Amino acid sequence: MVKLEHIREIVAVVLGLELASMDLAEDTPLLGAIPEFDSMAVVSVLTTIEDQYDIFVEDDEISAETFETLGSLHQFVIEKLAA
Repeated sequence: MVKLEHIREIVAVVLGLELASMDLAEDTPLLGAIPEFDSMAVVSVLTTIEDQYDIFVEDDEISAETFETLGSLHQFVIEKLAA
């Protein structure tokens, strides 16, 4: 089972927000809301998720909605693992 806390940790570490990771809730907006969350951060987060969960994410599977909130990213990983 993918825990929200693990996705939160991945995002916080990739963005260099280790100390602020507790501020990231399920409904926390990501893209466009966190200055550090740019296109390079998206790639880094995805790469880390692929490595951690041994999955492969195709380019066409990614949309802005995936990175709308921490919860939507979490749900994406859950669905990807179930496929």
